[in-house]
Amino acid sequence: MRYICVTLDYDGTLARNGSVAQSTIDALQRLRTSGRKLILATGRELPDLLKVFADATLFDRIVAENGALLYRPSSREEVVLGEPPPPEFVEELRKRDVQPLSVGRSIVATWHPQETTVLEVIREMSLELQIIFNKNAVMILPSGVNKGSGVLAALKELNLSPHNVVGVGDAENDHAFLGSCECSVAVSNALPALKERADWVTAHAHGTGVEELIQLLLKDDLQELEPRLKRHQTLLGASPSDGPFFLPSYNCRLLIAGPSGSGKSTVVSALLERLAQSQHQICLFDPEGDYEGFEQFLTLGGPDRIPTPTEILDALNNPKQSLVVNLLGVPLADRPSFFQGVLARVQELRFRTGHPHWLIVDEAHHVLPKELANAENVIPKDPESLVLVTVHPDSVSPAILKSVNTIIAVGPEPQALLDGFNQNAGSNLQWHARQPETNQTGTLLVWNVSDGGIPQTVKLEPGKGERRRHHRKYAEGTLGEDRSFYFRGPFGRLNLRVQNMNLFAQIAEGVDEDTWQFHRVHGDYSRWLRETIKDGDFAGVVEAVEKNNSLDAKESRRQIVEAVRKHYTAPA
Repeated sequence: MRYICVTLDYDGTLARNGSVAQSTIDALQRLRTSGRKLILATGRELPDLLKVFADATLFDRIVAENGALLYRPSSREEVVLGEPPPPEFVEELRKRDVQPLSVGRSIVATWHPQETTVLEVIREMSLELQIIFNKNAVMILPSGVNKGSGVLAALKELNLSPHNVVGVGDAENDHAFLGSCECSVAVSNALPALKERADWVTAHAHGTGVEELIQLLLKDDLQELEPRLKRHQTLLGASPSDGPFFLPSYNCRLLIAGPSGSGKSTVVSALLERLAQSQHQICLFDPEGDYEGFEQFLTLGGPDRIPTPTEILDALNNPKQSLVVNLLGVPLADRPSFFQGVLARVQELRFRTGHPHWLIVDEAHHVLPKELANAENVIPKDPESLVLVTVHPDSVSPAILKSVNTIIAVGPEPQALLDGFNQNAGSNLQWHARQPETNQTGTLLVWNVSDGGIPQTVKLEPGKGERRRHHRKYAEGTLGEDRSFYFRGPFGRLNLRVQNMNLFAQIAEGVDEDTWQFHRVHGDYSRWLRETIKDGDFAGVVEAVEKNNSLDAKESRRQIVEAVRKHYTAPA
């Protein structure tokens, strides 16, 4: 379920002339029965609202005083979110005969045209207050307090994200919270400016319009409105023929496939960066430790520590916290069962809250292997967003691949990747080599599986932090035993493990000449950089030195060590 919560304005939206029709109350009750949450956001002071609205307990939270007061109907607790109005300010308004005048816990309210006098007093007293309009109502609040800030406070208490909220309003003071909702709706009686900015406008007015929305929600979770929500899509890159290319923010079942060192992690990192910027919550399963230390993400687990399902769920309970689950400490044979156990718990959270919004499974063949039993029950069929990343589509569970609706092929020989996918998923996707540029770095082929037609060529827009993150991780991080470099020498007498690039430079300077030359002649340095460090460009630089027969051991060692230090310690 995408829309877990509905946030509603009161006057002019839910209510007509201050009262709510019984048919609208019945619709709200049906919405609650579906498992969704309700938030009411009003400019009214709380006592006034409770006097006219007897069904306030239908709502999980009420944001009153235009964002300055949070009320919990079930416990009748109040939380003041704004500073109280300065007494001298209120007194001066009374002296100037500003009428009507109402003073709440934080709000001061009057009517047009009294805003002129109010503004004069604010300026003369040098106060940091703001004026917010609601048709003819004039509301004075502390700077930064509005319905948007109040609704965010309510969502935080409920552990919900704005990406799982549909908001409904009718007037100027509703802009602030509607702009943060995944889907914004204006009732038909709303002001023209609000209708222009809303994702959808109901055919009916007031509460009848709200009933119209609820009917659509209960029907298909607003799936028919998805084409209107392009503002939430995620940029992948640019298509030469069609311009910017975006991925949908919901129901994106994505397979990213390509050989080692082809740039899969660069694609994933670009997606991670943009999804994090748009405040989507991501849970990334990382079997090889490739995303350790990714900015804005919490990492749990590592080579010497297996994260528990409880701590994973505790972290994901906060929708603002994205997470990398590092599986290096989980034995290879145990990874499928560990993943399934954690995923079941994550899916329970997703069902209740709508987040995490994206699940990303790196090296998917490790945790979703071809021989996986009951695979069709592992990944839910609901239209949530999932990314599978793999070198070997033919080694991934067929039942899982059948859920994929988009394929991104990275690197050369895309048909070989398609053959692996087709074999397991029962598809017949083809690639006709008409786009020679697809072998260029950063150029992708993207298929819409349902179309089954010619793929689009997309030039990736790389993430801004990818090179910096990649360099920091491999310069200073700790690679697992299976991914470290080992100086062993021609007779295998050594076993000098290299866990990062700084250590590589140090040990390379100290090994004997025979050991250095042994690995150089076999191309071991460039192979490790290309296949494990996944830095194809730099591997090419090192390979050129390895193959330069005019260089002796001393000079080749100097050039490679110097290149490593410059490449991995210079500012990214």
